[in-house]
Amino acid sequence: MAGLYIHVPFCKQACHYCDFHFSTAWQHRGRLVEAMRNELRLQQAYLPGREVHTVYFGGGTPSLLSQPELALLLTTIHEHYLVPPAREITLEANPDDITPDSLSRWRQLGVNRLSIGIQTFQEPLLHQLNRAHSRAQALQCIPLARAAGFRNISLDLMYALPGSTVASLARDIDQAVALGPQHISIYGLTIEEKTAFGRWHQKGQLKTVAEGEEAAQFELLMDRLPEAGYEQYEISNFAQPGYHSTHNSRYWTGEPYLGIGPSAHSFNGTTRQHNVAHNAQYEKALQQNEIPATVEILTRENQINEYLFTRLRTQWGVDLHELASRWHYHLPEQQPTAWQQAWQAGWLQQHGTVVTLTRQGKLLADAIAANFFAG
Repeated sequence: MAGLYIHVPFCKQACHYCDFHFSTAWQHRGRLVEAMRNELRLQQAYLPGREVHTVYFGGGTPSLLSQPELALLLTTIHEHYLVPPAREITLEANPDDITPDSLSRWRQLGVNRLSIGIQTFQEPLLHQLNRAHSRAQALQCIPLARAAGFRNISLDLMYALPGSTVASLARDIDQAVALGPQHISIYGLTIEEKTAFGRWHQKGQLKTVAEGEEAAQFELLMDRLPEAGYEQYEISNFAQPGYHSTHNSRYWTGEPYLGIGPSAHSFNGTTRQHNVAHNAQYEKALQQNEIPATVEILTRENQINEYLFTRLRTQWGVDLHELASRWHYHLPEQQPTAWQQAWQAGWLQQHGTVVTLTRQGKLLADAIAANFFAG
């Protein structure tokens, strides 16, 4: 089984925190869709013989695509890939794009899961982030989606926003839970250098939350969401039983996926490739039937480190037996100092050969994984 990711690089406006590849110029959108259709045709050998069980439209803002544009991409996928009936097809959507008409069109095209980018329900913070939607639109989108027949809905939220507190985050969590989505993704703000927040932070014009406050907000998530019936199956992802994101779980468990579109990444187990993050260059290459991608052959150390980094963030954890059998990497012996430190600090727990993070360990997940890296 494999996954297919479609990167739609268009947005209405630039959010102040976002460093994903996108453009606010839409005049050549049709040309780019045609280029993406051609890449779908040219890349079908990347996943030879594998059924595509998940299709994920991300971005950018895929909900900006017209029905004909989205239909063209889905038709091309079905023409060139094995897509069984019981598949997960996710569309990222912003609240301001969600209407009864748009929801009906997406359902007709086969979209059966929505990932809605709310980030916060608080109007002042929405303005600070430069989001295009309002609190009212954020509140009405899930009832509209449910009325349209969607039964698998995910919300994106953020924590550690400038000016936020544990109390303000608690209000966002309570509001999200009251709306009853099946899945909640919630990410801590990272200040990226080439964003508006990054520039303001460098000039001393943006005050970020203190490290202790960020940790307190994360601990609140680990308390409140499980209490409301949401399992933390990955550091930033919580789901009701049976509603894990099947597509995103492929990334965390090392399954193959193909990325289509400017800046999209692909992975087949031994190589990783990423497309050029430039719309015009991407279009030009595809017009000449060339894949504008840089290919990286993953070394043994790359594969070990990716496994450690992604799996340690999940409830499935790191299987010491798998590490040893696949890569002859015996973690306790090869990183004895980091291993002993993690156990003494209470960051790890073990069931059989599988090691997972404790509550305290989840606060330091990436740093712990980095200490276990090979090479």
